[in-house]
Amino acid sequence: MTKVTLELPDEVFSALRCSPEEFVAELRLAGAIHWYERGVISQEKAAHIAGLDRSDFLMALAREQVDVFAMDIDALKSELDRG
Repeated sequence: MTKVTLELPDEVFSALRCSPEEFVAELRLAGAIHWYERGVISQEKAAHIAGLDRSDFLMALAREQVDVFAMDIDALKSELDRG
């Protein structure tokens, strides 16, 4: 496993009212949601990045009001035509 180190001022944690561990969890989730919304990664990969199982990741998406199933109008028409 690769380890990434960030150097942040201590004031970040007091301003956000969280511990460094809580910050890391929030950062992982934010990144996972961002990449998932952009269609760069799957739900499964996003959940893994966030350190969650898939159902917990889906609940996190709901809390953040992120569409779980992103589909454009052409893809929707195609699905409807297929029955």
